[in-house]
Amino acid sequence: MRGWDVKCIVSVGIKSDDSMMFQTQGVAIAALQSAAMEVPWLPLLSDGEEEFEISDLEFALSGNANSASNFEEMWPDGWVRPKDLVLHEGELDVDALVVGALRSDYQKTRIDRMCERLGIISYSPLWHHDPVSHMHALIEHGFEVMFVSVSADGLGEEWLGEILDEKSLIRLDALSQRHRFNIDG
Repeated sequence: MRGWDVKCIVSVGIKSDDSMMFQTQGVAIAALQSAAMEVPWLPLLSDGEEEFEISDLEFALSGNANSASNFEEMWPDGWVRPKDLVLHEGELDVDALVVGALRSDYQKTRIDRMCERLGIISYSPLWHHDPVSHMHALIEHGFEVMFVSVSADGLGEEWLGEILDEKSLIRLDALSQRHRFNIDG
């Protein structure tokens, strides 16, 4: 939407159950987005150890990822590999890294520092956007958002599989205010 020429989609697959930096659920979906956009995908793996997650990303961006091996380890059993998927190999020749950081200073400062070391721009277009407006924008732009994990007081297993729409957003907003969690995760 900003006129950037997207050269690659980069995804960090976490081998452990948790990460301080990166999403752990559904990361392989980025391969489908990559194939649909006709841009290469760079899958990389991290053990999810807090002190090494950023260095794992930096190492991969510098051309040290084994995309084929990482793809095999990250790709969910039973999923068909998209015919148009191209895996990126080698160092990325890019000017900037666009990330989806919302509010975590921990995440943003680590990404910013890594980008500074690599000599590229760190761009976080969603940084500190109003959470409710952000969620409304997802619906307005036609994103289909499904809850696949919940980990906040007030969000029980009844939310698993729920699709975000205006009706569920009203319920989510009320719960986020009552239980004091960020409505956009």
